[in-house]
Amino acid sequence: MITKPDSRFVDDLHPSPNIEDRVCGAPPRLLILHYTGMTSCARAIDWLSRPESKVSCHYVVDCDGRVTQMVSEAKRAWHAGVSYWQGITDVNSASVGIEIHNTGHDDGYPDFPDAQMAAVRDLSLDISARWSIPQVGVLGHSDIAPARKMDPGEKFDWRWLADAGVGVWVEPEPVGPLIGAVSATMDAADIAHAQSMLLTYGYGLSLTGDNDKQSRTVVSAFQRHFRPQRVDGLIDYSTLLTLERLLVSTGINTVEASNRQWPDIPVS
Repeated sequence: MITKPDSRFVDDLHPSPNIEDRVCGAPPRLLILHYTGMTSCARAIDWLSRPESKVSCHYVVDCDGRVTQMVSEAKRAWHAGVSYWQGITDVNSASVGIEIHNTGHDDGYPDFPDAQMAAVRDLSLDISARWSIPQVGVLGHSDIAPARKMDPGEKFDWRWLADAGVGVWVEPEPVGPLIGAVSATMDAADIAHAQSMLLTYGYGLSLTGDNDKQSRTVVSAFQRHFRPQRVDGLIDYSTLLTLERLLVSTGINTVEASNRQWPDIPVS
């Protein structure tokens, strides 16, 4: 049980019993941001502290910026569930989890208030500095579990956070015409190229060269984080160019990003 806060930004302690030792004692190298998806922050904290819930997190950030710590950062909280990132399947052992109160997509999905975002920024910078978590290691729940989760979602201001040193961001390529079918703009080679880049960045998917269900699910997660203007799961030129730009900017791929343009395609 936690007896003292790990961060100077903590306002309250509310210990959760849903904890374990980190497997092999490995230090966290990822920071995962979630939303609570519940009607109130108090209800979320209550649920995260009940043994029968089988879930927990390290921190909860309320709309007014108040921070509650529930699990020591040295311990393994149960926030990621079945998830994957860069070959890691036990994301709980490799991460610190922050729940950000928001009712979520199923209940209005309100904007994230400025005070809340500021608190997430300060807490994330503090955690990342103490554990040497790189900016590229700050992810959303939907990034590591795209088939199950949409949080924190397309309204979350990843650009603002990245400008403050939390996570990464690249300017997304403007969206082109919505033509209704990926095959009308992208061939199998382009789709395979996009899938390969997603896998290289860290997402879990198979290289099929096809706009199949698993591809659309992962592409939607990428779009929620890096191309929130339109989340449709389609590999279009905007998604492809944004993805190329991301890998170049983070040094994951040092090959210069292509300078493709939208083809002249009739909108149907």
